Amino acid sequence: MPVSEDFLLDLKYRSDVGDVVAGYVNLKKRGSNLVGLCPFHNEKTPSFTVYTATQNFYCFGCSAGGDVITFIRRAENLSYMEAVRFLAERAGLPVPEDGVDDSLSRLKGRIFEANREAARFFHENLMRNPESPAMKYVQKRGLDPGTIRHFGLGYSIDSWDSLLKRLSAKGFSEQEIIAADLAVRGRNNSAYDRFRGRLMFPIIDLRGNVIGFGGRVLDDSQPKYLNTSDTPVFKKSRNLYALNFAKGSKSKRVILAEGYMDVIALHKSGFAEAVATLGTALTGEQAGILARYGEEIVICYDADGAGQKATARAIEIIKQTGKQIRVIKIPGAKDPDEYIKTHGPERFKALIEGASGDVDFKIAELRSQFDTEASEERVAYLNKLAELIAALDNPIERDVYAGKQAIELSVSKDALLEMVDKKRKYRQKARKNRELKEITKNMRTGDKLNPQKRQHLRAAAAEEALINLLRLNPGFLPLIDRHMSAKDFVTDFNARLFGMISDRIRQNKSVDLTPLGEGLSQDEMGKLVEISAKEALRANTEEECLRCVSIILEEKANALHDDGHANDQEWAERMKSIQAQKKGETKK
Repeated sequence: MPVSEDFLLDLKYRSDVGDVVAGYVNLKKRGSNLVGLCPFHNEKTPSFTVYTATQNFYCFGCSAGGDVITFIRRAENLSYMEAVRFLAERAGLPVPEDGVDDSLSRLKGRIFEANREAARFFHENLMRNPESPAMKYVQKRGLDPGTIRHFGLGYSIDSWDSLLKRLSAKGFSEQEIIAADLAVRGRNNSAYDRFRGRLMFPIIDLRGNVIGFGGRVLDDSQPKYLNTSDTPVFKKSRNLYALNFAKGSKSKRVILAEGYMDVIALHKSGFAEAVATLGTALTGEQAGILARYGEEIVICYDADGAGQKATARAIEIIKQTGKQIRVIKIPGAKDPDEYIKTHGPERFKALIEGASGDVDFKIAELRSQFDTEASEERVAYLNKLAELIAALDNPIERDVYAGKQAIELSVSKDALLEMVDKKRKYRQKARKNRELKEITKNMRTGDKLNPQKRQHLRAAAAEEALINLLRLNPGFLPLIDRHMSAKDFVTDFNARLFGMISDRIRQNKSVDLTPLGEGLSQDEMGKLVEISAKEALRANTEEECLRCVSIILEEKANALHDDGHANDQEWAERMKSIQAQKKGETKK
């Protein structure tokens, strides 16, 4: 009996994969993920990873992978529906007998309504209490009533249940309030307000819905900022603060600031293109959103050490989008708000116009780690600098940066470029060794799910990359459709995966792993997670998408020619057509 996608997504929301897996595996935190010994094969070194952001798991030892339903299927040896019922019972969810359930849709609607009412309540608290700590704080920061109204700022009074009482009086159940993360349960199972004694920043999506909140303390308590946890309507990793305003900006750039108050200060000073992440480091999903709304991304993080580390990390993530990056260095101030108050909006605009590129930022950060007046440290710096320049693909960029640094350090440009060339050759050799190792592994072990991959390694790699790109960017489908279809895939397994995903996109259905899982075996789910993990660092751009399409079409033409299904003239004409398509798309 199939169940509705809304029910499956609700079940996934209520069944955190980390919590479920922890009942079977001793997990330890590693970065943002969890690792442990795989429960599905014997091992001494942990190769089992739980990806908390995507709610998936994968074992690099035995290739088991999937979502929380797949895990329970494997761990308890259950069928798909038995695993669904197992998790539903654990979460206290009745499984709809007719397969149709709209509880998640209803819950989302109620959360939107509860958030809107909470935003009104917080705003009223702020405006009706001129002597409150929150009002004194915003006045100290120079915010006028118009700015306060524009951003819907509010105040959660220091009470355990004031919002609970307000929402309960408006007809919201305790379960709905907790589902919105406006309240939490204590040790005695009683509910209390999540936000207390904080300046409140409503987070609004592009449709005008209040999807969550950020709250800043007004004393020295911790944490300084508290944000809504992930709910059925809110994912921190997929949203940006003030994007609802920034999308209407006429600017071709987006300014990425560090926090709520920085964004408000920038908007107040005329920089309506400013946005911020929501209490987390920049994610790949957020970088993709930035790329859709700006041709140029200007990073404007705080000037302290933590801000500069966050800048370096953000550069690497944004680079995957293919967009131009510039970095603002704020002289004599800790953040943009302080700088604008001291020097005014025009001086800040000049900072934007004079902002350095990402390579200049990296070089400056690297140089700050060495005393280049000392010979030994100068040599050490030049060695690291050569590694940095060697990573640049554009030969003109390499020449320019090497020349500039050679002059500044009084060394031979030719000698520096020679060192860069050696570093590039080493990088290329290392990459080829990795590729050869992967090819040798595939040739030796094969791929049980995709046996054709062994004969078509280049095509299969491009197919897997395209599948992952499409899952991350459903909007790429029209571009792909202009050039090819699943029939053009060289390997049948990948063609089936691509067909499933593209069909769901055309039907406006979710391409989340959980709804896909009903039509895939446990091993196939593992393969899909493996593809996602392997392709995570690939550039997330239309150019990369077209590059994969081109490779697939070339390999398809070669396969038809080798199998005798196309004569030399037909093969030549098809290759000519593919090259013409590539040139046409490059010019666009």
